[in-house]
Amino acid sequence: DLSLDRIREMRPSGIILSGGPSSVYDPGAPTLGPEIFALGVPVLGICYGVQLLVKLLGGEVIPATHREYGRAQVRVVGTSPLLFGFPPGEELLVWMSHGDRIERLPPGFVHEGQTASTRAAVIADEARRIYGVQFHPEVMHTPRGVELLQNFLFRICGARPEWTMAQLLPQAVARIVEQVGDGRAICGLSGGVDSAVAAALVLRAIGPRLSCILVDNGLLRHGERRDVESLFRDAFHADLHVVDAGERFLSALRGVTDPEKKRKHIGRLFIDVFEEKARALEQSDGKTVDFLVQGTLYPDVIESVSHRGPSAMIKSHHNVGGLPERMRLKLVEPLRELFKDEVRELGLELGLPPRVVQRQPFPGPGLSVRVLGEVTKERLVTVRAADAIVEEEVRASGLYETLWQSFAVLLPVKSVGVMGDQRTYADTIAVRAVQSRDGMTADWAALPTELLGTISRRIVNEVQGVSRVVYDITSKPPGTIEWE
Repeated sequence: DLSLDRIREMRPSGIILSGGPSSVYDPGAPTLGPEIFALGVPVLGICYGVQLLVKLLGGEVIPATHREYGRAQVRVVGTSPLLFGFPPGEELLVWMSHGDRIERLPPGFVHEGQTASTRAAVIADEARRIYGVQFHPEVMHTPRGVELLQNFLFRICGARPEWTMAQLLPQAVARIVEQVGDGRAICGLSGGVDSAVAAALVLRAIGPRLSCILVDNGLLRHGERRDVESLFRDAFHADLHVVDAGERFLSALRGVTDPEKKRKHIGRLFIDVFEEKARALEQSDGKTVDFLVQGTLYPDVIESVSHRGPSAMIKSHHNVGGLPERMRLKLVEPLRELFKDEVRELGLELGLPPRVVQRQPFPGPGLSVRVLGEVTKERLVTVRAADAIVEEEVRASGLYETLWQSFAVLLPVKSVGVMGDQRTYADTIAVRAVQSRDGMTADWAALPTELLGTISRRIVNEVQGVSRVVYDITSKPPGTIEWE
């Protein structure tokens, strides 16, 4: 969506045409002018991006007989600098996700890698420095994909890996100071990494003009409220206010089973509580509250709305797609273009303790999206107790910080069991554990069977009303990390 003149002004080192959900033949599919390939700048097309550049440069793309989705082996057949470190004959494990295929290459291109069903898995035109891969190098399921991206960035484009989080920190502080000016802000704390880092960052920028608010909505993890109070009131000496709103949130969720409706109800109610608290603060000291700080990350935005370019909405994160259309408070979202691994690094730069920074992600809507079906106080008690057991045992095993997330989900499924020689008909808990770099893609974690056995035994014995535990072995994609 940028003009050629604007791209020239940016003086890019290279251009990446990303993947996307469209076919190059779809009405309104994203496209660009072929003049971009005459800029003399290296170009890398990924999945949809390679199909688009093939079509624009005179090749042929056709619908595939069968959609290729999942893991595949690419055999290297060329010596392009994009494949530095991958000698001809080597097999590269990759993740495919496409419905069209390249039938004929444009003039000047050669095949550099192929699978059993895709001859054009890697293509290159070395003279014009234009490259393409049919697979996704950016996802967890392509283990050595980062090496390919590094080859494009540093060997082909000549970029240098000089950007650091230490450089970002003063820039982020300056942007907050510019946006907020002499104003006053409130920040919603949840106990998670994102809101904690956002709060610490804004505290660095505007100091006592920030008030932190923890909404105890009844959907928090075990011990969450205590931990947040200890960190921000005691360690950071922040102006922290705790709002008891559990009954209010549960009332709003009564009878609601659709995940999207849950998220939107929770998003709107959070804003209502924040604006009410802002008015109360204004009445107490006469100083206007103008801004609301949120720990929104880039994956939240990508999955909720199309932020930059055409992408599919996956689910409404409560702090993006779940926000009401009209808000009195203006949003401050200093982490909006960062991924979780970058946020953790920023948190350490800000002096947050490692136990907070390394805490596993927790969904903004809280345990409501880990209770499938209607959310009730009784069902929250069940999933909270099971979730605490999962965390305790994973920590005890030494695996907590090696996993992206590990948690319990209460399913709307009852099953027959036998306990104490008596027939039972009770609830089912699903245990979920995944490994990821940024939360955009993830692989299910092969936890030791002994650990799974301990978790299952404890949940069945200690959590009232549960008689069965199952383990989720679905990656993202095709599943998401959270069940709702």
